[in-house]
Amino acid sequence: MLDLLFTHWQIIIAFFVIAILYSSVGFGGGSSYLAILALFGLAFGQIRATALLCNIMVVSSNVFLYYRQGIMDWKKLIPLVILSIPLAFLGGFLKISETLFFVLLGCTLLFAAMSMWFSKSVHQETYSEYSQTATKSTAIGGIIGFISGMVGIGGGIFLSPVLHLSFWDSPKKIAAASSFFILINSIFGLLGQYSNPNFNVNWELTTLLMIAVFVGGQIGHRLSNQLFSPIQLKKATAVLIAFVSLRIFWKYIFLYP
Repeated sequence: MLDLLFTHWQIIIAFFVIAILYSSVGFGGGSSYLAILALFGLAFGQIRATALLCNIMVVSSNVFLYYRQGIMDWKKLIPLVILSIPLAFLGGFLKISETLFFVLLGCTLLFAAMSMWFSKSVHQETYSEYSQTATKSTAIGGIIGFISGMVGIGGGIFLSPVLHLSFWDSPKKIAAASSFFILINSIFGLLGQYSNPNFNVNWELTTLLMIAVFVGGQIGHRLSNQLFSPIQLKKATAVLIAFVSLRIFWKYIFLYP
């Protein structure tokens, strides 16, 4: 364990910092965990499960706090997750090639970077009357769940912009919905991976990372928005994951034989 601590100290510190920053604004940081793991060259077969386990560790506290505050609107939440549950499981279960995984990851990170960079107002104070039907919510949740399961993220990076653009509800309820959606997709995506005979995790390293994100997440919850504004966090994170996505594209598309 000590050998891993010294060997992977950079990843552990990076996860710790990401957990502080993301939990301070109510998110898990799954896309950034994936970016860091890809950047440091962790084994392909372990990246998805490691990121999802850390995601679950961080976002569980968010969901618990939102639940205690009575922010969860179950009437709106159920349609979002009802189809994402089986499809996140299916996405996690599917065996995909290393090249396909990194191409999907690169596209996901690039989308996330663009979404974060061009998002000017993530905390609008007003919202219009919600008009999105349960059918549309179910379809959106299912599509995002499937992609999330394949890539190894919770899906909040896709869901949150959609909910904001459609004026789904107040910013705080959107943050609560995204946290719950991330938790559900992370759990069932992980279960899908676990059901695959090729499931593989470096439990010693993952345990260290889970401890790091748990401690970081608890610090972030207490700091709330005192460290950085949501916009500052989004801009800084956008630069990091855009850089990683371009590196992935260069390696697995332009240089792939």
